[in-house]
Amino acid sequence: MVPEPELGPFPAEEPPTAPRRRATPVVKESEPPVQVAANDASAATLAIGALSAGGEDTTHTSQQAVDLINAVLKRIGALSSQIASAQKKEVRQARNYLDQAQKALRTGDAEGAHTLATKANLLMDEVEKK
Repeated sequence: MVPEPELGPFPAEEPPTAPRRRATPVVKESEPPVQVAANDASAATLAIGALSAGGEDTTHTSQQAVDLINAVLKRIGALSSQIASAQKKEVRQARNYLDQAQKALRTGDAEGAHTLATKANLLMDEVEKK
């Protein structure tokens, strides 16, 4: 018969460690930045300019977007049929940007419309180079 091996005490299992908690960052209240102006009128103008909703600027940007959309549409219309067919994918993408720009104008996003029209314009620059 084979003698049974002697078994000593089992090693104690290490107790599970609790997950470490991160310290909550301390939020300090900071003072608003101080604006220094030569006189009270310029300080008021600076504050108003910073908080302005941009009524006149939005109208100007909107008009720029409309003008750019129309200019790119004319460029697309002026393409020769040979270039238009050779660069069909790029022309389609430019038209897509213009459609999105017009939708952005209808929703009141003049800045987005101008950005999209600019993308279409740059794409047409590439098409005309080739």
